[in-house]
Amino acid sequence: MIRLENVTFGYNTEPVLKDVSFNIEPGESRIIMGPSGSGKSTILRLILGLDCPWSGQVFIDGDDICGMKLKQLQKIRKQIGMVFQDGALFDSMTVGENVGYYQFEYSKKSVAEIEEEVRQMLEFVNLDPDIIDRLPEELSGGMRRRVAVARAMLSTQPKIMLFDEPTTGLDPLATQNVLNLITKLREVSKISVIIVTHQIADALKLADKFIVMKNGHLVFDGDIDGLRSSERQEVIDFLTPFKNSVAEVMRRDFT
Repeated sequence: MIRLENVTFGYNTEPVLKDVSFNIEPGESRIIMGPSGSGKSTILRLILGLDCPWSGQVFIDGDDICGMKLKQLQKIRKQIGMVFQDGALFDSMTVGENVGYYQFEYSKKSVAEIEEEVRQMLEFVNLDPDIIDRLPEELSGGMRRRVAVARAMLSTQPKIMLFDEPTTGLDPLATQNVLNLITKLREVSKISVIIVTHQIADALKLADKFIVMKNGHLVFDGDIDGLRSSERQEVIDFLTPFKNSVAEVMRRDFT
């Protein structure tokens, strides 16, 4: 579904990613972790086609997206949903207008048809459809994140969902609600999920495989067993503050 091949990219003259390669299969989840400034969010920008690498290639569903004409790239982007850290909702629009934005702007469906789809999508993300007329400022942080997922799902009907720090700043209950929703996207909708996060305890509950970045280099790409047993010093240094979380996941997996 997604392949980065020897990708190097940066801003101005400073490289942010250096010779990065990985594959993500359809329906697979992948967590991208690493210290601040290691290039995690830049990878999401490349997958969206917002930037093209200095060297290397980015493939989505077998197509090299760099150098595509805009019309072709837009078709690719319709396969991808993106949820930003703050939800990025339109503050002046109601929940219903936010979730149904793409349909209102670009489809020929009636208002009643779109409202029904919006209500169904709100139910899918475990929100009460009756919040449809509320404004984003009236919602909690966790609810805004779930509204953002609903908007992405109804706008693009994605094969891929990208999350940038989806649980940062949320309380434990809201965090669990978002984690449950991401799991639902994988298991029910069979969507490939890529999550950039600093919250390793949350990450370990979600992913099939993990990528660890350090100073623009990919220093690990593998499953939880490989992550725990890695002898690369960069991985050990990154995981050391979270060793109890890793150990807890390993105990849970084998009990």
